Amino acid sequence: MRVPNGAHRASPLIAGVRALVLAALVVGLVGIVSAPAASAATTQVKVVIVVGPTGSGTSRNITDARSLAAQARSAGAKVIEIYSPNATFYKVRIAATGANVLIYMGHGSGWPSPYTPFNADRKDGMGLNAAAGHGNLNVKYYGETYLKTYIHLRPNAVVLLRGLCYSAGNSEPGKPAPTATVGRARVDNYSAGFLRTGAKAVFAEPYGSVSYVLDWVFNGSTTVRDVFMSGGSSWGSSGSMSSTVFTSKRNTWATAISQRDSDGKFRRSVVGNLNLNASSVR
Repeated sequence: MRVPNGAHRASPLIAGVRALVLAALVVGLVGIVSAPAASAATTQVKVVIVVGPTGSGTSRNITDARSLAAQARSAGAKVIEIYSPNATFYKVRIAATGANVLIYMGHGSGWPSPYTPFNADRKDGMGLNAAAGHGNLNVKYYGETYLKTYIHLRPNAVVLLRGLCYSAGNSEPGKPAPTATVGRARVDNYSAGFLRTGAKAVFAEPYGSVSYVLDWVFNGSTTVRDVFMSGGSSWGSSGSMSSTVFTSKRNTWATAISQRDSDGKFRRSVVGNLNLNASSVR
């Protein structure tokens, strides 16, 4: 029987086949929608390593950074390396998104310092290249304002600051050690912006390696407090070091551990959730 507009009625057999095909497609789509997401445990750890411009010291930092990159890759991490003279803030901002670990080596400009007045746009952050490809003296500071506004790490990420003045309460080379109060303020301030990027711990090692923290991230089963107290080294320290624990004023949920040597010089620090376990970072 012909129906209007020249269309033909389907036979019962053809209609049945079409129904079976449609049902199969629906089942397939439901399976796709309801398929479980990949387990967080199988997500690749992302490590971003940044080396800012420090003049003649840049090449040494890059050598150290490449060693850390090799360590992280050997543990199965996705590693992004950004080195001066091409370490611009834009590149760092894009690369750091979703990172489990952010490592920065370069100049540090903290507070309190002799360089007044305080400016959150320039203090307690990273010294990067103002423009790409213009050498290793081409420095522009991006302070805590830029960190908390533009850097978005993975929740429970850790930040490793290697070789920075002021980051652990320490002074610049040749400058006198600060008082205990000023040193603790430097520790607190330098971690403040980084702890508003999604990170839950900021390790500062002005003189020693940070490779022990990387090893903890991939292989550890202890807490931030444990790895800090049992790991690390502080080149040039005189005698044993004493530890001071205090609550952060800048991020009141965070706790700091600051270490000084027997001469009263600030050597290393960590600020954040000291009970954070390595398994929560990776």
